[in-house]
Amino acid sequence: MTQFTRRHWLQSAGGGFGALALRGLLHNDAARGADPSASRDARLQPLASQTSHYLGTAKSVIFLFMYGGPSHVDLLDEKTELAKWDGKPIPVFRSEDAFMGKTKNVAMKSPYLFRRYGDSGMQIAETYPLLAQHADDLCVVRSMYAESNNHGPALFQMNSGFVQAGRPSIGSWVTYGLGSDSENLPGFVVLMDHQGAPVNGALNWSNGFMPAAFQGVPFRSSGEPIAYLTPPKNVTTSQQRARLDLLREWNTDFATANPAESALAARTASYELAFRMQSHATECVDISRETAATQAAYGLNDQVTSHFGRNCLLARRLVERGVRFVQLYSGGNEGPKAWDAHDDLKKNHDLHCLETDRPIAALLSDLKQRGLLDSTLVVWGGEFGRSPVAEGGKGRDHHPRGFSMWLAGGGIKGGLTYGATDEFGYNAVENRVSVPDLHATILHVLGLNHEQLTFRHSGRDYRLTDVHGEVVTDLLA
Repeated sequence: MTQFTRRHWLQSAGGGFGALALRGLLHNDAARGADPSASRDARLQPLASQTSHYLGTAKSVIFLFMYGGPSHVDLLDEKTELAKWDGKPIPVFRSEDAFMGKTKNVAMKSPYLFRRYGDSGMQIAETYPLLAQHADDLCVVRSMYAESNNHGPALFQMNSGFVQAGRPSIGSWVTYGLGSDSENLPGFVVLMDHQGAPVNGALNWSNGFMPAAFQGVPFRSSGEPIAYLTPPKNVTTSQQRARLDLLREWNTDFATANPAESALAARTASYELAFRMQSHATECVDISRETAATQAAYGLNDQVTSHFGRNCLLARRLVERGVRFVQLYSGGNEGPKAWDAHDDLKKNHDLHCLETDRPIAALLSDLKQRGLLDSTLVVWGGEFGRSPVAEGGKGRDHHPRGFSMWLAGGGIKGGLTYGATDEFGYNAVENRVSVPDLHATILHVLGLNHEQLTFRHSGRDYRLTDVHGEVVTDLLA
């Protein structure tokens, strides 16, 4: 007599509605198993370390995301013409570019002084004095441009390549292509600002149509790293292990008898990862293991720098333990809490530069001292820049037509200033770099060909850069 299991009963009872619910829960995992181009049986080990397309110069990425839009003309792209035209209309202004009604065609000079640093003579504003000491490690791209002047769509594009929701984020693509070098931690970790998540929330680090194994996992910087990770106090480790062993036995038996239901193997693997994380993730966020000198270098003794500094230190500990992609957000969920300097640019950027300068400089020094900078790509930037013209007198509006980002480590050429905006910082005009170009370059240094890294969904192959993007080879060391 054939054994009648609970799953068989669910499939037959009530017209199969129980099975529909179960299949819905497992849908994401099943989608990944349908990809014929996968180089592994991802249904069994979705985050197993993978062979790259070619030998890359970086193994991991730390993306320092300055949410809200840091001003390029006040931080990394000095424009002396703004001082000459201060209070006057500039000829390149287009009214349709303004996001806020208070923005007028009135040039606004920068409140900051720029100086040259390092052997490269790189120009950096006075607001980043400690970061400036790393000028010869930085590759500043002054010719970035994006498609949207609205935070939500612009965040989507910088994170996933598309202005609409629903696509996998770059961290998901990286872990899909390379897996993770850690058996005990997620491949993609997100560290949020202590004042809240950015607009779009978890959609910014979504796995999109990929399986859930590739989504970003938000970590807390202290205490329990992941909500609900720790089992109830009345459940011992041996009891937890016994439950997982029994669950694995049931799922393995069912998967063996029903090969089409192979998504269960991936689900079992995720349970095992969660079990291992219960001890390893807690150890990872325990920065008390760091020396007092290291903690002080990151600014953990200062209330202003302690939050972002803790996340920068945690990012180093994560990549050190094999995490593939770490994204840190600077800037809370709205207005002045973010780099969204509509009302008073100087007040806003004074605060956020002070919060981030020491931690970022410490991160670069720490990575270099530990021999990790060569294998870790550090990316800094926001979803767009800010307008050269004034908003309400002292602020600046959103501006995607030309802005700056910088990269360091991981095979990137240090001490390089690449591309240019026009004399006002309005349009990217020389060696323009799109968001897909940036994504293609990030994948390239990791050993991934952006045109070959595809995922089949709904009958077609998708990629992070879609039909766009070129590797910016001039940035490579």
